[in-house]
Amino acid sequence: MHPVVTSFDPANIVPLLLGTVALLLFALIAILALNRLLQGWLRRVEARVNLSYETVLTLTRVVSGGLWLVTALLVLNLWGVSVAGLWTLLASVIAVIGVGFLAVWTMVSNVTASFFISLWRPFRLGQTVEILPETLKGRVIDRNLMFTIMRDDGGNLLHVPNNLFFQKMFRVSDRGKPTPFECLETERTDTSSKSAPPP
Repeated sequence: MHPVVTSFDPANIVPLLLGTVALLLFALIAILALNRLLQGWLRRVEARVNLSYETVLTLTRVVSGGLWLVTALLVLNLWGVSVAGLWTLLASVIAVIGVGFLAVWTMVSNVTASFFISLWRPFRLGQTVEILPETLKGRVIDRNLMFTIMRDDGGNLLHVPNNLFFQKMFRVSDRGKPTPFECLETERTDTSSKSAPPP
C-alpha cells in the first residue's frame, strides 16, 4: 500500500501531526533567527557596499522564501510524498519559463524598436544604411515588425533585427527626397538670402 494511504491510519496520524507541528515550529524559529542575523549582517555591510534598504529587504525575503520552500518539501517528505519528482518538475518549469522570457523579450524589443523607427524615421525605404562597426551596409528594401531587410551590393538580403538600430551606431547615406522640414528650411533660407540687401 502507498505510504500516504498508510499514514492516514488513526494510529499513525497523531505522531505524524505532532512531527509536522514540531517541524513547522522549529522552521519558524530558525527562519526568524536567521532573518535577524542576516539583516544585522547586511546592515553592517550596507554602509561599506552602498546597499539600499530595498536590496536588504529583497535578499532577506528571498532567503526566507527559500527556507520556507525547503520546510514545505520536508513536510511533504514526512507525509510520504516523494520530492524527487517534484524537483524534476520544478527544474523543468524554471527552464521553460526562462526560455519563454528570453523569446518574449526578443519579440517585444523588436516590435517596440519597429514602432520607434516608424515614429522617428531615421531612414526610409530606398536609402542606404551602414551599421557600424560591423560595416553591414545595404539599401533598405522592406521593414516589418521584426526585421529591416536590406540588399547589399552583391544582391544578398540582410535581415537586421530592428532593435539593433538602437544598440549600434548607423550611417544613412543617399538621403533621397528631402523631408518636409528640410524643404521648408531650404525655402526659408532661400527667401531670406534673396530679400537681404547686398552689402
